[in-house]
Amino acid sequence: MNRTRIAVAGAGYIGRAHMAVAQQSGTCMLSAIVDPSAAAGALAAEAGVPLYRTLDELLERDRPDGVILATPNQLHLEHAQVCLAAGVPTLLEKPIASTVDEAETLVAEVERCGVPLLIGHHRAHSPIMARARQLIDEGKLGKLVAVMGSAVFFKPDEYFSGAEWRRKPGGGPILLNMIHEVHNLRMLCGDIVAVQAFSSHATRGFPVEDTVAINLRFANGALGSFMLSDTAASARSWEQTSQENKAYPSYPDEDCYVIAGTFGSLSVPTMRLKTYGKAEDRSWWKPFDVSVADLTRDDPLKLQLEHFGQVVRGETAPLVSARDGLQNLRITEAIAHAANAGVVVDTSPAVAMNSFAHSAVH
Repeated sequence: MNRTRIAVAGAGYIGRAHMAVAQQSGTCMLSAIVDPSAAAGALAAEAGVPLYRTLDELLERDRPDGVILATPNQLHLEHAQVCLAAGVPTLLEKPIASTVDEAETLVAEVERCGVPLLIGHHRAHSPIMARARQLIDEGKLGKLVAVMGSAVFFKPDEYFSGAEWRRKPGGGPILLNMIHEVHNLRMLCGDIVAVQAFSSHATRGFPVEDTVAINLRFANGALGSFMLSDTAASARSWEQTSQENKAYPSYPDEDCYVIAGTFGSLSVPTMRLKTYGKAEDRSWWKPFDVSVADLTRDDPLKLQLEHFGQVVRGETAPLVSARDGLQNLRITEAIAHAANAGVVVDTSPAVAMNSFAHSAVH
């Protein structure tokens, strides 16, 4: 078969990861790199593909079947608009845009022009997430009641000394890390309709937060609590438990989510199930049926590329839509606002988050 030609714009860390999976794919191929930096020349030469300085130059001289945008966040709107105007299906790295206003502009453009746009929340393609969602959808847990989650890890000092902006508001774990968790929680438990948060910078003392405690309300009535920290020496994060990113050491006895319903609970990613077999036997004095759900592990970035190839070829719709990307960003920004203002923020999809509507605590 003729492989789908994919160009990657942005030769940073995540761009290089996209290039690697494209080069290993049996259905897609890396056709070009777009980046104005001198270092990108060596990457293009090594990959044996042409290098272009701008998207306009790429589209004029070597139009690909699809484009992956791994460029800086502040360029996401501009670069996505260039690709959409050219009618080229696009995989846009998360976050969808720098601000909710920009994201709303992009969503309107996608829905107007009809060109496919896949947002790069790569964990959506994780087989672990798919298996967990399957078990929940099958009713193994009963009606969802609660979710307890964490992304608790330790970023070393050089992470901050090498980039001063990470010490300032906007460079902390809420806006850099929590957006991943928001999409996972939405996949597993449904829409998040309200958030509340406390933040602290007591450990490092930087102007930006280093630790956040978050409360969540879901549309189905379930409630959630989430602990987020980049200064706690702990392994309870997706990277350190899922075993999907080999750059991180992982610990198979740790979980980062526990989802509980009226008939049982599921721990993710160990997939440990504790369920009651009969409705009349449900009691904290009764033992659970204990099991571990079977699953397969695979690289979500690889699976995301294969899905994007299908999107490009018109075989399927984007798994993570522009509207999903917008809602993930809305909720993430709402968490930051809730922590700063001490309010409960309404994040239901019908609410325009740039107004930061809030309600009383119930």
